[in-house]
Amino acid sequence: MEFVSTWIVSAWTLPFLCFFWGTHAQQAFRTEPRNLTVRMGATAVLKCEVLRASGIVQWAKDGFLLGPQRSLPGFPRYSMIGRRGQYNLRIEDAQLDDDAFFECQAGQSERSDAIVSNPAFLTVQIPPSKPYFTTDVTAPWVAGKKYMVECVAPDAKPGADITLYKDGVDLTGATSFTTSGSKDKLLNTHAEVTVTALRSDNGRELTCQANNEAVFQPVVTTVTMNVYYPPEPPYIIGLDRDVVKAGSLLVLECVSHGGNPLGTLQWTKEGEVLSTTWGEQVVGQKSRNILRLKITPADNQAELSCESANIVSLSPQSITRKITVFFGPAKLMLSGSLEAIEGQELTLSCHASSSNPPVHIRWWLGHKELSNTSVTTEEGENGGIATTSNVTHQVSREENGLELTCEAFNNGTHLSKIQAAKLTVYYPPQKVFIDSPPEDIPLRSGTRALLVCHSAGGNPPAKLTWFKDGKKVSDAQPQTSSNMVVTRVLNLLLTASDNQAAYRCDATNEAKRTISAHAKLLVQFTAVSMKITAKEEVFYRGQQMELECLSGSSNPKSDISWKVGLLRFQGVAEAPKKAEFGGVSVLSRLHLNLTSQHHNQKVICQAYSPVLEEGTSTFYQLNVLYPPEFSSEQATEVQVVEDDVATIPLMVSANPEVVSCIWLRRKQMLVKGEDIRHHWSDDHSLEIRNVTRRDGGLYTIKCENGEGVNETTVKLDVYYAPTVKAEKDPVYVNQGGTADLICVADANPIIPEMFSWKWLGEEELEMGEETNENKSSLLTIHNVTRAHAGFYQCTASNGIALPGSVEMKLVVQFTPELRKGPQWRKVASRGDGTATAELVCQAEGIPPVAFTWEKKGMLIDLANPRYEERTARDGSFHTSTLRVVNVSATLDYAVFSCTARNSLGEDKLDIQLVSTTHPDPPSSFSLVSVTHDSVTLEWIPGFNGGLQQRYRIRYISDQSVSFMYVDVVPPDTTTFTVTGLQSQTTYNFSVNALNSIGESGYADDGAVLTITTEVKKDLEEDQSHDDAQALSGLSTHLTVAFTVVFGVLLVLNSLGCFFGRKWKNRRDKTKAERDSVVNGQKSEEDVSSQSTSNSNKYESREKINTGAQRTLLVDTGSETESKVYESYTAFQEDSHYYYPTGDYKPYHGPHPEDRHGLGAVPVNFESHLYEDVGDRRVYQDTLASSLPAYRPLFSDHRLVQQAEDWRSPTDPQGIKRDGQFMNNQQPERDYDLPFELRGELV
Repeated sequence: MEFVSTWIVSAWTLPFLCFFWGTHAQQAFRTEPRNLTVRMGATAVLKCEVLRASGIVQWAKDGFLLGPQRSLPGFPRYSMIGRRGQYNLRIEDAQLDDDAFFECQAGQSERSDAIVSNPAFLTVQIPPSKPYFTTDVTAPWVAGKKYMVECVAPDAKPGADITLYKDGVDLTGATSFTTSGSKDKLLNTHAEVTVTALRSDNGRELTCQANNEAVFQPVVTTVTMNVYYPPEPPYIIGLDRDVVKAGSLLVLECVSHGGNPLGTLQWTKEGEVLSTTWGEQVVGQKSRNILRLKITPADNQAELSCESANIVSLSPQSITRKITVFFGPAKLMLSGSLEAIEGQELTLSCHASSSNPPVHIRWWLGHKELSNTSVTTEEGENGGIATTSNVTHQVSREENGLELTCEAFNNGTHLSKIQAAKLTVYYPPQKVFIDSPPEDIPLRSGTRALLVCHSAGGNPPAKLTWFKDGKKVSDAQPQTSSNMVVTRVLNLLLTASDNQAAYRCDATNEAKRTISAHAKLLVQFTAVSMKITAKEEVFYRGQQMELECLSGSSNPKSDISWKVGLLRFQGVAEAPKKAEFGGVSVLSRLHLNLTSQHHNQKVICQAYSPVLEEGTSTFYQLNVLYPPEFSSEQATEVQVVEDDVATIPLMVSANPEVVSCIWLRRKQMLVKGEDIRHHWSDDHSLEIRNVTRRDGGLYTIKCENGEGVNETTVKLDVYYAPTVKAEKDPVYVNQGGTADLICVADANPIIPEMFSWKWLGEEELEMGEETNENKSSLLTIHNVTRAHAGFYQCTASNGIALPGSVEMKLVVQFTPELRKGPQWRKVASRGDGTATAELVCQAEGIPPVAFTWEKKGMLIDLANPRYEERTARDGSFHTSTLRVVNVSATLDYAVFSCTARNSLGEDKLDIQLVSTTHPDPPSSFSLVSVTHDSVTLEWIPGFNGGLQQRYRIRYISDQSVSFMYVDVVPPDTTTFTVTGLQSQTTYNFSVNALNSIGESGYADDGAVLTITTEVKKDLEEDQSHDDAQALSGLSTHLTVAFTVVFGVLLVLNSLGCFFGRKWKNRRDKTKAERDSVVNGQKSEEDVSSQSTSNSNKYESREKINTGAQRTLLVDTGSETESKVYESYTAFQEDSHYYYPTGDYKPYHGPHPEDRHGLGAVPVNFESHLYEDVGDRRVYQDTLASSLPAYRPLFSDHRLVQQAEDWRSPTDPQGIKRDGQFMNNQQPERDYDLPFELRGELV
């Protein structure tokens, strides 16, 4: 109760406090939860009231605490409801998960123990799901069979009660049992009953009804029963009589009633299925199958059946009817010959195939019935009778062409069938004659002659046949007829065999009597055959040959001649002899001396008839054996380009043609397969692929057959592109002498003007004289200068592939020439005995240059440890660096001499070693280019005073009263462009140099470079005008946005300038006070510089001793006034900037001078004091205005030391930060040293 004492209690609150302090009774249940049963989805409320609840009251479900908050987070359907002290648990949408025991608990407090209510069980009743049949009640049942029906009511709590009904009638004898449901606490109820299927059950409903306490009405599942049973016997509609005529259409209908499913109907005939297509009438509960049957004779005495059945029929039910068919004969055939010779007796037969009933047959000739007949019958097909009738009759010429008819009549069908044919009576022709040329007029062989045969009378008309010498002629034209006359033409192409041949024309017909006519022809013809014979089968080159030519029969006699190639021979003829076809034959002989040219030639023999002016020829092909012979067209030289395919043809002939040839090159035989580039064709020609120049030369081909050996030679000339070599490289020549550059080309072919020379230097140079001779070219250069030194290219081109070339170097030897600019003549270093100075001497010369060093005219002993020499060579440039260790102002501030020598001469340079000082002025200040708004200038640097120097350009226009200044960036450049100028304006430009000690005078003794800018071009003005129009076209909102951004930036810039100015004034004030304390004394500075590769180098980091100080003032005249050193001191103390490298490009435009008072101004990196302006003004450095104002990286000595200790992973020795203008690192203070040892010049 200690906390009560800290409050001031009013009088009216005392009773309540007394009640509070006095209640120490235990918390207790006023109402405890009781067991509760609800249906699923209902809302359940478990009551709990706690008296004097001091602990946390919460509910537990199956021992799991639900939480003290009344909203019971995590249990969206749970909440605690009631007034104060009531903690009733409300459960909405009760589910199976809520079926559990619940406890109401009040936790322990400072005043009471924990209490727990009796457990209350919440029972949630779950209705059954839709019941279902496990038996497939949708499958058809068969009437009379028993079936077990099972229904399941799943997932109920408590288990459901099942009742089974058939068409509303309760099924008795059902049994039931339960099984576990799909979830815990749920039950499945199974009910089973045995049902016998009846025909009347078809279409009735089978119902399963499930019920329990959780449902208001039972859950029902109903299915319709499908019971199969057989149909009734069928019957036939449409068959009134059993007799039908063949050809009629019989329509029959088969009907069957009842059955589930309805019966299937099919028609059969003699066991063969005719129709399986039926229709169903569900309303009338019957099936119909209509048969449309075309009656044929085969249906006679056939049985028609209709069968009815369904899937549950044990056997089909059927009805059968037999039918009788009347039909006539299918065929009526007339047999026997209808052709006869006049006076013969004719016998014919008429046969009628099977018919029902049998037919009656009658005969007719024209309109006359024939009675001399006989009839026979026999059993026929399909149960009918076949009938045959025979007739006999003697024919005459007058009956030719009359129609003979057989008629068959059927009494059942009352139809007749007729078969008729014409009668033909044959008799012979009456006359035959031939139209032909007269027999005494000669006809020419090869021409045509017509023989025409005519015949009159006869039935049928006569058939005409031609015969030659008793043999039938097959190529006569087809015969033609006109009225009673027939004609056949024989169109002859006359040959030798037609001479005096006997032609006959025979006329015959079916009357079997022949009549003939005859004719003969006189034909002149050339020899019918030619034959050449030889006494020997094989001939040889040089042999005399004899041939005989025999011409066959000719009329009249023929003359024989010979021809070999283009030459004609007469030959020796014998007397003619009689031959076939009434002609004569002639024999002739020919003698000929053979050569290889006669091989395969044809020897022609011709028999010529002067009368006919026509001849006949034949030939004999010669086979002359001879050794290999090379053609006159055989190539003796073959040209080919290198890397192409070379084909060396071989044109050789021989008999026998089987020739073996070998190829020889340099007496070595080329073997197939040794070189994959060699390929031989079928004619032994050689093909060389990817031919090279080494393949060129003579190739010998040696060929052999059974008659001998022969050989020939072919030259292969390989063309290839030039390969050029230098006869001598490099070529050395003294300056002023004559240089001969010779190149030699390996090429084929060598052509005039094949060589050309080219100078490979950049500048233009006059070439020397070119002299070409065969495979070499000479370039002669007279009066050689150093400009001629370099590379020359000799190119050779002969039109084959790409030209070849070679580069040659011409080395011009000359006496050494030392570099003697102002930056080479001085070297600066402190002389306090701790510094090392480097004196650099660079000479250009060929042959190699050697150096010697002198000091004050005395040769330096390089064995002295105080002197070290390093030499280097880069082409014709030679560099000697003399290092003077521990430079002493007394001993070493002097003139050193460097002498460069080679075999052609020498050169000398004096180098003065002095103390560090301000730079010398630049020289040769000149204009490079000018535009309307810029000027590009260049100059030559002077001595840098031993320190890193930079440059500043000063200029003033003719319209200005003060100078403008531009610092040159980067500091070591000697060419710079001043931008931002006005067009058509005259400016005066000057340039000077600055280092950390001071600055030089202006270049060229203060000379001024006057330049006028150009006129601005109209194109640029137009472009500016277009740009202005484009800018004016911007949308209003974009302009406003730009204005707002610019205004914000302007405000920020003003604030930055304001605070920056205040900071600078405060810093300048502090520094001014410090400078006044120092009173002109300067801190020690580590002066070190490194010259460019073209200037002398030096090292510092030493202090100047007292003696050196006096010597500096005496020996050098380059010291500046103390104000410059003060500027340098301020520069070093307060300026530590990081200048970005890489692509950083600071603004190079000018910046005007600021006008200030004439009082003392602290000098720092941002301001430089100039005295050459009329009034004292402070010049604002370009870097201060254009570079970001980076503050010093290290503001005190400790930070500087930390920066020095930092090491880069790639530079373990530390990073050397060489400032572009000065060292960025603050020097170490040495104010405690005596003034003489501070190393400063005064």
